[in-house]
Amino acid sequence: MTSEQDRWSRVKGRLRTSVGEDVYTSWFARMDLEGVQEESVRLSVPTRFLKSWIQAHYAERVLSCWQAEMPEVHRIDLTVRSAVRPVVQPKEAPVTVEARRMDGRPAPELRATATAPVSATHDALGGSPLDPRLTFASFVVGRANTLAHAAARQVAEGRRGDPVMFNPLYIHAGVGLGKTHLLQAVTWAGNSGSERKVLYLTAEKFMYGFVAALKTQTALAFKEALRGIDVLVIDDLQFLQGKSTQAEFCHTLNALIDAGRQVVIAADRPPSDLESLDDRVRSRLAGGLVVEMGSLGEDLRLGILKSRVAAARAHHASFDVPEEVLNYLARTITHNGRDLEGAINRLLAHSKLNNQPVTLEMAEREVRDLIRPQEPKRIKIEDIQRVVARQYNVSRSDLLSSRRTANVVRPRQVAMYLAKTLTLRSLPEIGRRFGGRDHTTVLHAVRKIEALVSKDTALSEEVESLKRQLQE
Repeated sequence: MTSEQDRWSRVKGRLRTSVGEDVYTSWFARMDLEGVQEESVRLSVPTRFLKSWIQAHYAERVLSCWQAEMPEVHRIDLTVRSAVRPVVQPKEAPVTVEARRMDGRPAPELRATATAPVSATHDALGGSPLDPRLTFASFVVGRANTLAHAAARQVAEGRRGDPVMFNPLYIHAGVGLGKTHLLQAVTWAGNSGSERKVLYLTAEKFMYGFVAALKTQTALAFKEALRGIDVLVIDDLQFLQGKSTQAEFCHTLNALIDAGRQVVIAADRPPSDLESLDDRVRSRLAGGLVVEMGSLGEDLRLGILKSRVAAARAHHASFDVPEEVLNYLARTITHNGRDLEGAINRLLAHSKLNNQPVTLEMAEREVRDLIRPQEPKRIKIEDIQRVVARQYNVSRSDLLSSRRTANVVRPRQVAMYLAKTLTLRSLPEIGRRFGGRDHTTVLHAVRKIEALVSKDTALSEEVESLKRQLQE
């Protein structure tokens, strides 16, 4: 056993020299030797997180260090040890690293795992699953998403060491307009080579990973792992909750940006509208490139439909959708891209299961529940401030200022009233957007205008005119 420990000390020395002191301290300081048996070495670490990370990023390095000391070693078994070891060790399925051939090429057992760098990186940090269909090749570009697509491509095609043009890249849009498609496309493209580490996480997965790391006392390793990522992609940021989680996200965001690493984020609204986020996070997000993906125009919807039909035809060669049916679907299904894909899936199922061609009559019958009334325009507080300032011949900065003159107070109160009645923003959020005012000031303005509108016909007509302008 003494000779084994001596060898292990020398292996650790080789490993320390190979990866550097900082990396060794972060990932290998708590790795222990359990034993050497024939051609395999059994090692253990205290947490599953360490096991996953070492297996994904340093397995071959550990093996080569052992082979330099003991050429007969062909396998490393890495397990998670319990805090208090029982007399009889419980069996744990070891993570096995097979040896390389003497000529340096990977053995067959290793080659299967070596071809999936995306999975390895995602498993190590608990990355969210990726859909293989969501690539740049399948993304349909139109007027509503041209800028977002171009920015995402620029990020995906970057190389380690390249200067970062805009950081973070923040994409926002409503449901089903292609945010997740673009973010996953960035991840797939970035991980197609081995040069950069790209990690895709939903906000929920980020929260889960951080909380789990706190519970297992591996928060430092979790932070270091995140900050070693070259491109961090976060989806659905509007769901990020909890003060400690938001603080950690802010620290991670700052560390990555300050280190010249790329951050890509998507949410369903612009940073200024994310009321649940800390002001510091909102400010940092707004400092990058903020891009809105607009609603899908009819031409873009038609392009998406044709793309989905072509994808379906790759597996069902006889599937065909007449041009008049595609035009009908593009004209009537206006809500989002997922409804368009659902319509094609329905037509495919009906055609194949009933062995009938797709016709306009059949399409009208099958997709009638997907034809939704047009949603009212989503009105923003910035729009209200702009329209009110123009109506009353004042500047937007006047509305946000502390000026108390009559020609500014009334327009400010009207703008606050419209913000409360035409948006879903809370009173504190409205106050913050009007120069950092208290919510009681907003409530006073709303009640004041409500009372005046009921008895002042001229003001009532002005307010209705402003509403019409905002809803056009």
